[in-house]
Amino acid sequence: MSLDFIRNFPFFSIVIAMFSGILCSVLDGKKARRFTVCILGIISMLSLALCIYINSQTESFVYMMGHFPAPWGNEIRAGMLEAMLSFIFSSILLFALAGGWENIFHDVTPAKQNYYFVMINLLMSSLLALIYTNDIFTAYVFVEINTIAACGLIMLRQNGHTIVAATRYLITSVVGSGLLLFGIIFLYSITGHLLFPNIHEELSKLYLQGTYSVPLTVVIGLIVVGLAIKSALFPFSAWVPDAYGYATTASGAILSGLVSKGYIVLLIKIFYRVIGTDIIKNSRVIDVLFVFGIAGMIMGSINAIAENDIRRMIAYSSVAQIGYIYMGIGMGTKAGMIAAVWHILSHAATKPLLFVSAAGLSAVSGESKRFHDLQGAAHRNPVAGIGFAIGALSMVGIPLFSGFISKILFATASVRLGQRMWITMFALAISTILNAMYFLRTVIRIYMPENKEYNNSVKNQKAFVISVSFFVILNIVLGCSSQPVTDLILKGLLMLE
Repeated sequence: MSLDFIRNFPFFSIVIAMFSGILCSVLDGKKARRFTVCILGIISMLSLALCIYINSQTESFVYMMGHFPAPWGNEIRAGMLEAMLSFIFSSILLFALAGGWENIFHDVTPAKQNYYFVMINLLMSSLLALIYTNDIFTAYVFVEINTIAACGLIMLRQNGHTIVAATRYLITSVVGSGLLLFGIIFLYSITGHLLFPNIHEELSKLYLQGTYSVPLTVVIGLIVVGLAIKSALFPFSAWVPDAYGYATTASGAILSGLVSKGYIVLLIKIFYRVIGTDIIKNSRVIDVLFVFGIAGMIMGSINAIAENDIRRMIAYSSVAQIGYIYMGIGMGTKAGMIAAVWHILSHAATKPLLFVSAAGLSAVSGESKRFHDLQGAAHRNPVAGIGFAIGALSMVGIPLFSGFISKILFATASVRLGQRMWITMFALAISTILNAMYFLRTVIRIYMPENKEYNNSVKNQKAFVISVSFFVILNIVLGCSSQPVTDLILKGLLMLE
C-alpha cells in the first residue's frame, strides 16, 4: 500500500462512521452493537496507522474531499495532534461502550436499541470531523450533529430524569450553538472566507492594519463563549449532573469523557489556525478563560463533596476537570496549552473508568448509587473496586497515574506566569485537597466492611472486565510514560501554527 494512500484515512474514518449510523437503523440491537464495535475497531486502526505515518513526517497535510478546491470542495487537515486525538478518542469510545453495554440492553427498550448505536456512530463521526475539519462552517454543522447525537444518548433511556436532563442539555447547547453561529457569520462577513488558513491570512492583514478591531473582538467573544457553554465550563454546567448521572452507563462514560472534549479541541484549533495566538492574547479573552477555569475547578469540587450519589459526584468532578483544561488554555503559553491537551487525554482516559466502575459497584448494591448502600461494594465486585480506586487516585493526582502528570504539567507551566503563578499553585492545591475529600472518601467507603447483605450473584461480563482493564492500563501507561506523549503533543501544536 502506498504511503500516500494513508492520507485518505481521515476522510474514510468520518464517512465510515456516518454511513454506519445509517446502516444501524435497519439492524436489530445486537447486530447493530456487533457492527458498531467492528466499525470503531476499524477506525481505531486507521487512526493508529495515521499516527505512525504523520510521526514519520515533518509537517501536516491537507486533504481536499473530491479533489476540488474551495469553495466547491471541502478540506480536512491532519497533523500529529489530530491523528493522536482521533486514535485515543475512537479507542476510548469503543471500550466505554463495551464497559456499559449490558446496561444498554437493560435500560433501553428492545425496539430502540439499534437507535442507540445510530447515535454512537453519529457521535464518532462528528468528533472526528471536529478534530480534522479545515472549514469553520463544516465545524459548525458537526457541532450540531454532535449535540443531537449526545442528546439522543441521554434520552434513549426514557425515564423522567433523562427527559428533563436532555431538555436542559438541549436548551443550553442551543444557546451555545447560536452564539457560535453568530460568531462564524460575523467572521465570514469580515473575511469572506470559511477555510481556516484563508480566514487566518485575512485576519492577520486586518490586525496589522489596525482595522475591524471591535468587530473582531466581538467575534472572538461569541465563538469562545459559545464553545465554552457547549463544553460545560462553569457556570454553564448546571445540566451536567443530571445528563451524566441519569443516562445509561455507557452514555455517561462517553458524554463525560469525549463529547465536551470535541468542542475544546475545536476551540484550540480556532485559536491557532483561524484567529491566531497573538490576536487571542491581545484580546484578553484568555484572562477570562483563566478566571472561569479556576472557578470551575473549585466550584465543581465543592458541589461534588455535597453529593450523596456516586454518579452525580463523578459528574460534578467533570465540571472541575473541564476547569483545569480552560485554566491551562487561559495561561496563554505553549506550556499551558500542552498541559491542557494532556488533561484532555487524561480526563478522557479516567472518567469512563469511573463511570463504568461505579456501575459495577451499584450492580452488587441493589442498583443503588447512594454511598451508604455502596459500603463494602469493592469486596462484592473486586474488579469494579480496583477500577474505581485507580480512577479516583488518578483524579486526585497520585503518582504513577495520568492525573499526576496533568498537575505536574500545570504547575510547571505556571512558573513563568509571574503573579499568576501563585494563583495557579493555590488553585491546584485547593482543588487537589477537595478532590481527595470526595474521591478518597468514596474509595474508603467501598472498601469498608459490608453493612448490608446483598445478593452476590452478579457476575461481571467479559466485556466489563476488558473495559476496566483497558482504562486502568491506559492510566498507568500515561502516568509512567508521559514524556513520549508530551513530545507528540508538542509536535502536534507546532504543526498547528
